[in-house]
This record gives sequence, structure tokens and C-alpha cells, in this order.
Amino acid sequence: MADPQSNARPRADAGAPTSGVIHVRTRLTADFTVIANALAQRRGSAVTIGVAAYILSLPDGAPVSIAALCEHFTEGEILISRALRELEDAGYLERRRERGPGGVIRTRTYFCDIPRWDVPTPPPPTPPRPRRPLAEETPARTPAGTRGTDAAPDAAPASTTTGPAPAPVADPEPGAPRTHETGAAPTATPLSVPPPQPPSSLAEADEQAVAILASLRIADPRLILSRREVAELAPAVTQWLAAGVGPAQITAALTGRLPDQFLARPSRILRFRLSEPPLAVPAPAALPSTPAVLPWQTCDGCERAFRAAEPGRCRDCRAEGEMPAATASGEVRRVAG
Repeated sequence: MADPQSNARPRADAGAPTSGVIHVRTRLTADFTVIANALAQRRGSAVTIGVAAYILSLPDGAPVSIAALCEHFTEGEILISRALRELEDAGYLERRRERGPGGVIRTRTYFCDIPRWDVPTPPPPTPPRPRRPLAEETPARTPAGTRGTDAAPDAAPASTTTGPAPAPVADPEPGAPRTHETGAAPTATPLSVPPPQPPSSLAEADEQAVAILASLRIADPRLILSRREVAELAPAVTQWLAAGVGPAQITAALTGRLPDQFLARPSRILRFRLSEPPLAVPAPAALPSTPAVLPWQTCDGCERAFRAAEPGRCRDCRAEGEMPAATASGEVRRVAG
């Protein structure tokens, strides 16, 4: 009798997963980058992980500015800048402004494979303080069935003051500290300083800043701003002007290398570019004072022109006049003999 044969497919290897991804590993010996799983499997935006992997693959000294990253990726400036901020908040990236040779301010970027920088954590919210109950100021009542004459003769009444009743305490204004009716001192609460608010109308904004923002649509017709947007951006433009940046330079910084398509209002891109005002131009070093040029004078002896502060004789004539008289007289006698 022949052996039984089965037409069923052979069972798969028990070590391979039945679902999900199956990796085909290749041992790399060159042109590869090591990325920590904490960064590669980070929850959130895929653009952030891609930007981090690209920066890790670059050699030291490679440019990683927003403009350089926009040339490599298809995402726009807003997504790239958002990814860099997320990496900076997570502790992977740090940007420092350092002064180089010649007083030039440069931005140095430091990137690490694991978050090593100290990332400040927000403090936990303070629980609300329980309100203290009002003090009981009403006199204690005598139990039922007893007469008031049974009390001790030296017991003082609950209230001995006479006169008009105190006026009711009005509710404090919004934002003012509340006080208790018991006369306790109010608890001081810290007041936060509100940020500077933009001018409510264009009349309060700087005229030159308004003119620069209104003329941006000449360079790019898409940069059409409303009156409210111009009033919000005008203080930042004023800071740039105070730092010594000219109107033409501000226009070039706001209109250069814009994305092909705007995913939001153009004022958001302009607000991001104006968020960090430039440093003021340092005062030029004082040049050494040059010596004054002396006027021309005519020598009283040889009538030769020379420079001097006052009229007189030139250097050669002064040297001849300072010769010893004895030497001059001896030379004359030898010539006469």
C-alpha cells in the first residue's frame, strides 16, 4: 500500500509573524545613521521625525536653517519651523546666538541623539484654598426652660456697643482682593503683568511701519493685509526699524523665499519672521585722530619753503647758526693765511 500524500501547502515557519511588518535585515557597513527608538517611534508629527533623522544624517557644519531644510523637503516654512520647535521643546535641539570674530552674531545649532538638555517642566497647578467660614458673632442662646436671671451676675452681654448698625460690605470690584467680614487682613495674590497689546487702530501705529506693511503687496500680490493685521504687525516692524534695519531690508526679509501656496493667512508667516528682532548695530569704533597739517613757511635765511607752525628759519639754516663760534673763526684764519 502506497504512502498517503497531502496536497496542502507546508506550514509557515513558526518564528515568522503571521501579521504586521516583516523586516529584511541587511548589515550596513557604511552610509548609515543610528537613531534611537525613542526618537524614531516618537508620537506626533511625521515631519518632526523626518527632520530629526535628516539632521542626524548630516555631517558637522552642514547648514540646518529653515531655508536650507525647505530646499531639501517639500514641506513649507511653517511645517519645518514647527518641527524644529517641537524638537527644541523635547530637548533634542538647541539654538544659541554667539558672537563670532569681528562682532558678527551667528546662530549655532546643537543636536543630540537623546534629549540631554534640561527641559523645564511646568509646575503643577496650585489647588484652590478652602474658604474659611465666617466667625460666629451672634451671642449664645440660653437653653429652653431657663430664665435669663439664672445666669451669673458678672457675665457680660454679647454686645455692649450701641449705635447704628454697621453698613453692609459691598462686593469688591472684579480683580480686587476679597476681604472677610471678620476683619482679617486680605491675602495678597500675585498679579501677572499683561503682555503689551497691539494698537487698536492704525492711528496709534508707526506711520513708517504701516507704510512698509501696506507696500508688501507690491513685491508679492498675495501679501494683502487687513487693517487689524497691519495694526498687530506694526509694533514688530517698529522694533526692526529701531535696530537699524532699513525699509528695503525689512521688505526683502518678509517677501523672500515664500512658499508657493499659503495654508493660512499671510500675516502668520510675517508674524513668525518678525518674532525675533535683530540685534542693534554696534557703534563704530572711534578712529584715531590724525595730526594737524602744518602750514607752509618761507625760510628767512635761504628762502626755502618748509612746514612749521610759525615763520622762521628752516632746519638747515638753524643747524648752521648753531655751529661753535671758535670753529668758525679758526677756519677763517686758515683761509686768510
